[in-house]
Amino acid sequence: MRIAELWRYPVKSLQGERLARAEVGTEGLAGDRQWALFDVESGLGLTARRVPDLLFAAGRVRPDGQVEVVLPDGRVTAEDAVLSAWLGRPVTLRAAADAPGDRRYENPFEVGDDDEEGWNAFTGARGAFHDSSRARVSLVSTGTLGTWDRRRFRANVVLDGEGEDALVGTRVRVGDAELDVVAPIPRCVMVTRPQPGGVGRDTSVLRTVHRERGGMLAIGALVVRPGTVAVGEELGGGG
Repeated sequence: MRIAELWRYPVKSLQGERLARAEVGTEGLAGDRQWALFDVESGLGLTARRVPDLLFAAGRVRPDGQVEVVLPDGRVTAEDAVLSAWLGRPVTLRAAADAPGDRRYENPFEVGDDDEEGWNAFTGARGAFHDSSRARVSLVSTGTLGTWDRRRFRANVVLDGEGEDALVGTRVRVGDAELDVVAPIPRCVMVTRPQPGGVGRDTSVLRTVHRERGGMLAIGALVVRPGTVAVGEELGGGG
């Protein structure tokens, strides 16, 4: 399989950046999930599971290595006051390095056609703001995606072809980085959320993933050897 697209998502649950080349470190693609918005009053990290509006803003890494948020109206900011006014609640933008301790997020117990019910808090990974410490790089193939918009699944690496599920339990090379493919990725209400560019709310996506794929789509990997990866390179076997 060939690498068709590379993506990083600098701010958790915001739109990301499509890259031609990326450095891969122990926490994943450089700049990926290195910032997140936190609710000041509850202390919970915000995701588009609970706050779908997040997906209508985008995070991007500046040349100096800091982050900025492009709001739906085109304003560019990293100021908590501006972000709080946009979301209608006090929020703060935190870097992973400045957020020690447990990171708590929310998941709904049930996903219906009209709404979600019964929210449950869970603890995410340390380091970069991934939901789970079992996946620092996510990969999915065009064959698995089919007609679904790949942005629903927020994978770092989109592969031409099919068959990534068979890689679970193996080591693979992407560029000169080496990954330990640990597990398939369980899917939640995030995949149903509307996004810019005509991606509408669609609860059938999650139902189909559960019915046809046991609730899993894409694969998660840990980084065994850091390196550089670029679009067009072939996925190889590990050393």
